Amino acid sequence: MPARYDFEGAAALVTGAGGDIGRTVAVRLAASSARVVITDLDRAAEGLERTRAACAGAGGGDEVLAVAADVTEPASVAACFDAAAERFGPPELVFNNAGVQGELLPLQDYPVDDFPFVMNVNVFGIFNVLREVAGGLRAAGRAGAIVNSASMAGVEGAANMPAYSASKGAVMSLTRSASKDLAPLGIRVNAISPAFIGEGLMWDRQVQRQAQANTQYYSTDPEVVAQEMIGAVPVRRTGTLDEVAATVLWLLSDESTYVNGQNVIVSGGI
Repeated sequence: MPARYDFEGAAALVTGAGGDIGRTVAVRLAASSARVVITDLDRAAEGLERTRAACAGAGGGDEVLAVAADVTEPASVAACFDAAAERFGPPELVFNNAGVQGELLPLQDYPVDDFPFVMNVNVFGIFNVLREVAGGLRAAGRAGAIVNSASMAGVEGAANMPAYSASKGAVMSLTRSASKDLAPLGIRVNAISPAFIGEGLMWDRQVQRQAQANTQYYSTDPEVVAQEMIGAVPVRRTGTLDEVAATVLWLLSDESTYVNGQNVIVSGGI
């Protein structure tokens, strides 16, 4: 049975909430009585609505607010936080999750224009959200907890994913730096680094694109690629969305109040 946390009265924010991991975390927060703000790009409106409905069904009811925002635009992030603060107060529990995989190609073939795009979303976007969280909580004189989305690709470097690996390595460094800067404000900052998490769009896309990359690391058959990936995991399976969400909620909860500046690996032993 999933651990239950009492977040009643707390304002929570989930970015990238139109996707599988963001949705799972948002629903768990709503089920734990948090007042949840979910956000994603305009083009992810359908996914965001699915998340809103799922949060409402989990017990969030009217305590769920959906806001379109682009984390790469500081003004858009500020507007999202203003809407959140007006409805629920400044978010004090934040899953800083918005990100993109980018292309899956070896470095020598990697498109030059995709690299800054991935870095902009995955690093600058994380920074923009961190900055707004800190400003809002400092002005309100309140403490908080933030979890940033990193990745095992940033821990070890992933074949055919140079931009994604670099961006997630940067997220881990930014997490450590932010944890020091924000500790005097009573704000904890940690990161999670999932490995192979299935099922979902990111898993399916990664399997397909690694097969298409046609390198020595993976087969050109997507079904074989999936087995190769699972074979690299000591527990011999993919992780689940609920296992990622459980880690995020623990880091946001009062069960982890002495955990700060850490990158928690969710990898099945990789």
